[in-house]
Amino acid sequence: MFRFQEEALSGLYSIYPSVFKDERGYFFEAFQSEKYNVITGGQEFVQDNISKSSKGILRGLHFQKPPFAQGKLVQVLQGSVLDIAVDLRRNSATYGQSFKKILSADNAVQLYIPPGFAHGFYTLEDHTLFSYKCTAPYHAASEGCILWNDPALKIDWELFELPILSEKDKLGASFSDFETPFL
Repeated sequence: MFRFQEEALSGLYSIYPSVFKDERGYFFEAFQSEKYNVITGGQEFVQDNISKSSKGILRGLHFQKPPFAQGKLVQVLQGSVLDIAVDLRRNSATYGQSFKKILSADNAVQLYIPPGFAHGFYTLEDHTLFSYKCTAPYHAASEGCILWNDPALKIDWELFELPILSEKDKLGASFSDFETPFL
């Protein structure tokens, strides 16, 4: 059983699976396509990715341009992250606004991020395993990156120290110079 909660950014959902715990550990259903069709509009997930990160790593804010735009179902398998999604849909009432949520192995919360959003996360623990279920395959020529700390986005990453970034993420586009390909 899942509880779907649409967030303030239209199309963005937090998903709360029922977690069954006992002295042996826990069990929960992490995905069932028929149930998720309600929030994905029937989009099929075609690629699964897993990343492992140390504490203090920041990945993002990433997206893929149409026609390779990706919807993502994300969750943490081990550890925890501060997860961020930014609405890049030009005609959206929440264009340029962000959403953040703590995802962890302990809380089992998932986030569905539809196409037209940039996504990133900051790892809060060592050995964090992050899972992405994507509605389109990776397409290198279509990838884009918005600068994670662009002042125009006003994202409070709740950092106590500078994050560790890839070279690509250090060179993300400023939001004010960004021309969105999403309607």
